[in-house]
Amino acid sequence: MDRRTFSKMLTGAAVAASLPLTERAVSAATLDQKKRALLTGGSGAHTSFDSLKQVDAGVLNIGYAESGPTGGPVVVLLHGWPYDIHSYVDVAPLLAAEGYRVIVPYLRGHGTTRFLSSRTFRNAQQSVIALDIIALMDALKIEKALLAGFDWGSRTADIIAALWPERCKALVSVTGYLITNREKNRLPLPPAAEWAWWYQYYFATERGRLGLEQNRHDFARLIWKNVSPAWDFDDATFDRTAAAFTNPDYVSIVIHNYRWRLGLAEGDPRYDRLEKRLAAGPVIAVPTVTLDGELDPFTPPGDGASYRGKFSGKYAHRTLKGVGHNVPQEAPRAFADAVVEADRL
Repeated sequence: MDRRTFSKMLTGAAVAASLPLTERAVSAATLDQKKRALLTGGSGAHTSFDSLKQVDAGVLNIGYAESGPTGGPVVVLLHGWPYDIHSYVDVAPLLAAEGYRVIVPYLRGHGTTRFLSSRTFRNAQQSVIALDIIALMDALKIEKALLAGFDWGSRTADIIAALWPERCKALVSVTGYLITNREKNRLPLPPAAEWAWWYQYYFATERGRLGLEQNRHDFARLIWKNVSPAWDFDDATFDRTAAAFTNPDYVSIVIHNYRWRLGLAEGDPRYDRLEKRLAAGPVIAVPTVTLDGELDPFTPPGDGASYRGKFSGKYAHRTLKGVGHNVPQEAPRAFADAVVEADRL
């Protein structure tokens, strides 16, 4: 993630944000489950996927959920950290009902995705995660797909759209353009922005690695509360996702990802050419819809203006009121609508 674009301060878990219902706004804290589902377009309506599968792809055996008709246009939905495929548990049925074949993979180090060899470097630099998704598409004989994601998933989708546009029909990217430039990441940000990234610096230490190892459940829950201050998730919702963090490679992958971004861990030299291209900030030409969560502390100011120049094709932008970082799970209807909109651009 290009840290220079971010300057918002964490607002705290007690923010009393509001969500739109037609022309009215109602405090999320006062709503029961059914009313919240209406406000957020079905959030919390589903708790599981109809079909979970595994496939060998590249260096991984990837676990993924699949919904919708097998002959429909393909949408690949990519989760972030600390999240898993359940960020899309309400989005997938909406898209399936529109006739899309929906694929939701566990990223490396999460859920049922496993490395095929114990000798493989547990690498989490940005290019290899994108290559995992290309390998998955190859394994499933998917030539081209709509790609949509948030957090790590946005970055991964952005990379594929930039470097392999022939594989990406259209793009939905939360927080816009997230391709990492490690040289820029060496530069400091204003203190308020640095505060939002506290866990990156924690992970740079051995103490941080041990802390994640020993407290992965509580660590993720704290992040959820801080970055989605108006999302009133329950224990069952969190626990469904937290199960994905028991993956044996989870800590190694998370720690390497954040240390690599800060230049504190090396990647694989085989991908140096790809990383050089990404560091140049390639423009994305495929049709794109960008989404910002109003309450996400990582949403840059300017209503998308800071990254608009990185998208040269057909384009639309939406800022979602009352929504935090986990956009697809907090506002599944808005996210699904963005996918359909991107497909029609």
